[in-house]
Amino acid sequence: MTIETPLWHVTVTVGGGPQDLSMTHAALQRLMGERPFIHSLRYGESRAEVCYWEESPDMVDAASLALRLWTEHRATADLPDWRIVGLEVVDKETYQLRETPPPLNVAGVVPRRF
Repeated sequence: MTIETPLWHVTVTVGGGPQDLSMTHAALQRLMGERPFIHSLRYGESRAEVCYWEESPDMVDAASLALRLWTEHRATADLPDWRIVGLEVVDKETYQLRETPPPLNVAGVVPRRF
């Protein structure tokens, strides 16, 4: 009997001082290359939002991994020196029950003002 590991939808929001949008765009593309389960990224001059799926036995483990995402990839993806300003972790069922969830098959880096 195989036990499935729960799937969690994670949204990490980071923010800080204003950055050049083209440099932020390039850094977020590198982050997507390092973390293939990222399904969407939004960003502006001083904020970015990273959304992805995480397999983890419980929400606390998924949140723990999410809190390390930005700092663990800061050097390798040359991410802005921003800090986490928001975190949301919900189970797959909760995510799917929302009225208008973002499409799950969209991948890309999309500039968007916050």
